[in-house]
Amino acid sequence: MHRSRLAGFIMDCRTDDLEQAAQFWSAALGVPLRPAAEEPSPKYRELLTGDGLHIEVQKVDHESRVHIDIETDDIEAEVRRLEALGAKRVGSVETWCVMQAPTGQKFCVVRARQGNFKERSNAWK
Repeated sequence: MHRSRLAGFIMDCRTDDLEQAAQFWSAALGVPLRPAAEEPSPKYRELLTGDGLHIEVQKVDHESRVHIDIETDDIEAEVRRLEALGAKRVGSVETWCVMQAPTGQKFCVVRARQGNFKERSNAWK
């Protein structure tokens, strides 16, 4: 058995100015940004929602888009479950798997990182 749930939304931005993009999304959504000095990488800026939903702005080389992350306690088991539903593996990046839904949207399967994961996730056999 493994568990998974919607982790959040990622604003993929093809930009030379990630800070400007992050400031836009912060203002548009009315959510403050984590201080840049606290970010683990210069490619990301997290919005501090305070409600358990992860939203971040990410600098990318592909076209700008929004994608979702699904977090899980077993990436390989979750990827197999999603493949059985019709999704396809696109590739791996660091510790996560990029997938594509049967309808064309790309999304990521990532390791569980939120403190309330077990209480708010779905259990799968």
